[in-house]
Amino acid sequence: MPRTKEFKKGLKSHWGPLSGLSSWETVKCDHVVLNVKVRLLTIMKSQLAKLIDSTLVKATATKDEIERLCREAIQHGFGCVMVNPVYVGLAASLLKGSNVRVGSTVGFPFGVSLPDIKALEAVKAVEEGACELDMVMNLSAFKSGDYKLVKRDIEAVTAVKRISSDIIVKVIIETPILTNEEKITACKIVKEAGADFVKTSTGLFGKGATVEDVKLMRQVVGRDFGVKAAGGIRTYKDAVAMIEAGANRIGTSTALAIIKGAP
Repeated sequence: MPRTKEFKKGLKSHWGPLSGLSSWETVKCDHVVLNVKVRLLTIMKSQLAKLIDSTLVKATATKDEIERLCREAIQHGFGCVMVNPVYVGLAASLLKGSNVRVGSTVGFPFGVSLPDIKALEAVKAVEEGACELDMVMNLSAFKSGDYKLVKRDIEAVTAVKRISSDIIVKVIIETPILTNEEKITACKIVKEAGADFVKTSTGLFGKGATVEDVKLMRQVVGRDFGVKAAGGIRTYKDAVAMIEAGANRIGTSTALAIIKGAP
């Protein structure tokens, strides 16, 4: 079975020597169906928490909910909290002195603001205390084939790095509404424009993140670039599947449930 070696290689984690859990899986190799015992990736709570962006960006989010989000992030050691710009200052004050980073949305959720407006939004968020920015790509320009505008739009936001080189910019390409060819093109533009991560989706359109999309995105951007999976990731099993596929950041509004499901 010539594909056996390739199959085993595909099981290896992007995260090195993480622990595994044996399980029986049905595998098809060269049209032969076999029941084989494979070692599935498992991640401990402390490892997983650092990869999670605990997110609350709904329009009706309240101050009390943001405060609870930040308390939980400190308690469980989440890597980042993602909030809308209006709550960045509050989150920054609540998380001061902790290892939890503050993230803000930019051009959310449609991505069709002017580049100058996105640039200003990015600067204001950083001034309020954000050190991570999740911006939405200009989907209208992208679907129109105006890739120069798409790139310029992203560069307008990545320019905020002049304030601090520690700022991380993630670009949402909205995979559910793109073809595979468009996903490849979008990933290349994001990388060329100086961002740090390419992100699957806002979670507001279609099915959100899929293992297939994350694998494709990782293949396009390579090992030294960020891939954030977001949209529909609600359980520990979901999160592990995305990490195994190549994601090195997980965006979710159910971070607490995910971490409670970890071993």
